Amino acid sequence: MLLKAGVDISRLNREIRRSLSMVEAVYDEYIQEFVITSTFEGNHGAGSLHYSNDAYDVRLPFKEIKEVLNAIKETLGNSYDVVFERDHIHVEYDPKK
Repeated sequence: MLLKAGVDISRLNREIRRSLSMVEAVYDEYIQEFVITSTFEGNHGAGSLHYSNDAYDVRLPFKEIKEVLNAIKETLGNSYDVVFERDHIHVEYDPKK
């Protein structure tokens, strides 16, 4: 796991932190470099779970983006939202009640 300069994962809450190793394993399976590009720092939308330390962004894989995205969703399950953004994949812990 690599962190983009300035990214701090120390404030991530327990459940979202647990997902890091699972997402990294997916990237490893596809022989992709796993780089976290944002947690709470940066500008995010109002109400973003980044600000409550329940979300992070990862660099897009160099290839097989759809396959990697679907594998992450399947691995994490329904308590997590995994969203393809223009230049990254957004992962957040957001259990449905």
